[in-house]
Amino acid sequence: MKKRTPISSIMTTNLVTLKTTDSLEHAEQLFKEHQIRHIPVVAETHIIGMLSYTDLLRISFADAVDEDEQEVDTVVYNMFTIEQVMAKKLVSVTPETTIKEVAEILANKEFHALPVLQDGTLVGIVTTTDLIQFLLKQF
Repeated sequence: MKKRTPISSIMTTNLVTLKTTDSLEHAEQLFKEHQIRHIPVVAETHIIGMLSYTDLLRISFADAVDEDEQEVDTVVYNMFTIEQVMAKKLVSVTPETTIKEVAEILANKEFHALPVLQDGTLVGIVTTTDLIQFLLKQF
């Protein structure tokens, strides 16, 4: 394994994003449709927050009701906005940040995704799953 491998080699660049004007119900649909756990919240190309599926679970019964029963989610989701639920104090990295450095950040923090910024513009996201998949390829 190369010690200086940049995160750009494993980050996700085909991003699913949200705006603060989107609904939490829409966010849940995106999480399920794309089978992802983190969605950057953007204003144009600049990240302003990160919404995780865990954030939704904290405020709803998203997995406690059947797929056909949407009423409970909708009522709870209408009580909050994306801006109220998203994480705002973000740690970010650049495409040149090494995989080792990203692994150290994620190992020491209580979150599982980092936005990747180039000159303040969101260009990718890297998650603990990306790191695990990279490590598995090494064996």
